[in-house]
Amino acid sequence: MSRKLFCELSPVTYKISTWKCRICRHLQNIFGKENIASDKSSAKLPVIIYKHNSLIRRTLGNVNTELQENKAINLSIAAPKINGILIRPGEVFSFWTLVKKTSKAKGYRTGLTIDNETPSSGIGGGMCQMTNLIHWMILHTPLEITEHHHHDGFDLFPDFNRQVPFGTGTSIVYNYLDYRFKNNTDQTFQLIIYVTDTHLCGELRAEHPLDIKYHISAEEEFFSRESGVVYRNGKVIRTCVDKKTGNTISRKLIRKNHAKVMYDSSNLEIQEVN
Repeated sequence: MSRKLFCELSPVTYKISTWKCRICRHLQNIFGKENIASDKSSAKLPVIIYKHNSLIRRTLGNVNTELQENKAINLSIAAPKINGILIRPGEVFSFWTLVKKTSKAKGYRTGLTIDNETPSSGIGGGMCQMTNLIHWMILHTPLEITEHHHHDGFDLFPDFNRQVPFGTGTSIVYNYLDYRFKNNTDQTFQLIIYVTDTHLCGELRAEHPLDIKYHISAEEEFFSRESGVVYRNGKVIRTCVDKKTGNTISRKLIRKNHAKVMYDSSNLEIQEVN
């Protein structure tokens, strides 16, 4: 039996560990060398590089519908904190630096969260849907993802009108599990984030068009049963194509999935693995 981590000993030690992680990140932000983007503009940059809309109230297993409604409110509070942010050359986008801590005092409600790889609830729940959307857009650009955490190793919900490949999601926890990317190009980018009655909407804009088009695809997807446990398998590939010639510049594996299925798998087509 493996020895428990300090944070796993009790609720008190968990809070102490969380406090330590948050203090360390605060100090890192203050004394670190990263130039974190902070300037916003109501004027939109002229070129849309990529845009994507994400349905807010989704079918996620047996998740309480009230958590979905609260998530919609939480996203509507957080979106303006990011909307219009400019990421200039050399700057780093930090989700938590802009959104800051979610709390009841700020109007946030109890929404869906993931705790110990299972669905749970907490104040401000639903923020990962926003970082999921931002991450999906950034994957279609040359911007460098510098901090990205996964719900590693677990497939928590059955597919329902999935629009993006499994394995391209994000996991965030204030403030020590952040989502960050750096602008290593020679032009400024801008994120436009807003909500409608039904969708979380995003645009990534820039000063000039890109010379390369990015395609993200899922390949070799299948479910397997290994020693009685069902897993979701697959690869996520990013292909870069020259817009002028149509030639493929590169083709890179960005994610290999082998995730334990946490829902009823009786309706899945499963390959038996000895």
